[in-house]
Amino acid sequence: MSDNVTGSSGAAAAVSFEELKQRIKWDKDGLVGAIVQDAVSKEVVMFAYMNAESLKLSIESGETWFWSRSRSELWHKGATSGHTQPIRSIHYDCDADALLVRVDQNGAACHTGRYSCFFNPIVEEAVPAEADLGGDRFRMLNELEAIVSKRYAERPEGAYTTYLFEKGLDKILKKFGEESVEVIIAAKNGDNDELRGETSDLLFHLMVLLRERGVSLDEVMAELGKRHNKPTTNKMNR
Repeated sequence: MSDNVTGSSGAAAAVSFEELKQRIKWDKDGLVGAIVQDAVSKEVVMFAYMNAESLKLSIESGETWFWSRSRSELWHKGATSGHTQPIRSIHYDCDADALLVRVDQNGAACHTGRYSCFFNPIVEEAVPAEADLGGDRFRMLNELEAIVSKRYAERPEGAYTTYLFEKGLDKILKKFGEESVEVIIAAKNGDNDELRGETSDLLFHLMVLLRERGVSLDEVMAELGKRHNKPTTNKMNR
């Protein structure tokens, strides 16, 4: 049986809520920790607690609800800030003592105005040197996706990404179209240095477009995988 529990915008839950309550290992205060992950960038944006009532509200409403230990009350994420978290999926772990909630993060997740609550480093991975991606050819795309998601949430003043997101979809599409033409021109000119630069600009604007529409790289890769594995029909063999 699947451990998925989907909300109002998804398929029916795999188990009844009463059965789910029995499966979850609540702590002595009737709470369970909930890790919240941006479904697009895959960044962990916050950690909070749920009780049975807030979990039920989250499932029914399709947006995250939590239990505040300091105020001893339910709270709906984004009710005052507008930075709501529409839910894509909820899973519990192998021990049933933690939840993973994947959401479409609207704005900043942190009360400080930052994209993620986890911005205080203790140990941090070294940034690879130029042209050294540690064997991961697509690492920069993953990092770019995370950076664009952060800019989308925080909207730092003066940033080009802020300008694009504030102007909206039409502006982003216009820029993507312009960069596509630049790639074509560079290729036609036979200038590979220019082609590399223009392709980088095109990929950046593609990432901005995908973030604006709420589509992740994982979804694009999954679509490519489906096409790659799809049987082809040889008309000559009919």
